[in-house]
Amino acid sequence: QVQLVESGGGLVQAGGSLRLSCAASGRTFSIYTMGWFRQAPGKEREFVAAINWRGDKTYYADSVKGRFTISRDNAKNTMYLRMNSLKPEDTAVYYCALRLLADPTAAQAKSAHEYPYWGQGTQVTVSS
Repeated sequence: QVQLVESGGGLVQAGGSLRLSCAASGRTFSIYTMGWFRQAPGKEREFVAAINWRGDKTYYADSVKGRFTISRDNAKNTMYLRMNSLKPEDTAVYYCALRLLADPTAAQAKSAHEYPYWGQGTQVTVSS
């Protein structure tokens, strides 16, 4: 089966930056879509960003557009999320997810139900 492991979370002050990584291991396929989701205490899990297999199409939630950048290195089966200008509202557990499809529609890329594989999550805390 596919295993996903997130790393790079931590505590930062507002305005700071972090880079999250998600490494895929086990029996993986060469063509897949990857995405980031987050969940704050007492709230529903929400979409953050996604990227197709070739990396030429990216999708972002309005709340992070212009501040976060998603990328991937297929040779390493790794996805990254560069987070700049962090706000206290960004505090949450961040999860990476994987779907076996090269080019999803925008709606599919943003839907948690479209991703069968998930990591355990990494905590991001932004102080005021």
